[in-house]
Amino acid sequence: MPVQAADQDNDLLGELLRPIRLTGVFQSHWLLNSPWSIEGDSESDCVVLHYVIEGSCWIGTEGARPVLLREGDLAVFPTGRSHRVSDHPDRRGVPLRTLLADRSPGISSQLALGGEGELTRILCAGLYYDTNTVSSLYHALPWMLTLEREAVEAEPLLRDIIHQLVTDRDGGLGPRLITLRIFEVFFILTLHPLLRGMMDRPEVITALKDPAISKALLIMYTRFVEPWTIESLAREVGMSRSAFAASFREIVGESPSSHLTLRRMRESARLLAESDVPLGVIPQKVGYKSAVGFHIAFRKCFGITPGEYRQRFRRMTGKTPAEDGPRDGAVRSTPTSWEGSAPRVSAGL
Repeated sequence: MPVQAADQDNDLLGELLRPIRLTGVFQSHWLLNSPWSIEGDSESDCVVLHYVIEGSCWIGTEGARPVLLREGDLAVFPTGRSHRVSDHPDRRGVPLRTLLADRSPGISSQLALGGEGELTRILCAGLYYDTNTVSSLYHALPWMLTLEREAVEAEPLLRDIIHQLVTDRDGGLGPRLITLRIFEVFFILTLHPLLRGMMDRPEVITALKDPAISKALLIMYTRFVEPWTIESLAREVGMSRSAFAASFREIVGESPSSHLTLRRMRESARLLAESDVPLGVIPQKVGYKSAVGFHIAFRKCFGITPGEYRQRFRRMTGKTPAEDGPRDGAVRSTPTSWEGSAPRVSAGL
């Protein structure tokens, strides 16, 4: 990694994570046979992790579309928002507190649930921290973020740590402090590839000096599918519309609407080049309610239609569509995804 990119990476991760120091870890291995469903509690002082060791599961929460995770995928809930984990997106769940009454830091447990159907194994962990020390930038992260198996495998240290945690069924990694630090590194390594898309933008580092604009940028890069307007972004970062627009242009060098559009166009280009998501689905994947509006914006940005872009890329690379098609219609970026709590449409800016 170039020195400048590495410095930017450290600056952004440092800004997000410097105040976070874990105070305790709860971990549990789940063995689940269909049918099953578990309703988790809200954990406001806890980062929640789910790693699918075997099988698959659905993750859902109020106001958001359920997301399918498959073997090798990792889901992280930065602010511990309550959610359902199940073998079917519509199945009502058993409250987690009735299955695991004690989830205190330092506890390691195993849970078995379900019938006689397909087996799913999940590593779950709760990383407790002092909420009073968390920055506003951290709170701009979406309620859930995921890394697909390919992204996990592309991070050797993260992959090795997960392997160690998965094989350590008894929680015997070592003294409490060692376990705590292992999970701290686990969390940091998970955020690293998810934030990498921001690292090629020099304005990000300049914006870190301004809490409001840095928060707005993080929102644009991680929650671009939500229906943002200049007014709603300004409210989100605690500024008036006019002050926000003026500050953003001064620091970033372009308007909020232009920057968000460019972020969406970059993601749509990635989906067209690296996935087999149908053309008709891509607009909603990048925050457009109108397919016509998306096509106009794409052509203005790249000079060709989305279909022509995909065909041209495949001719250049010799790439052909994957035999099994898209995994679940919720394609991840690089390959990861950020799932916001708002509907996956956009009114535009």
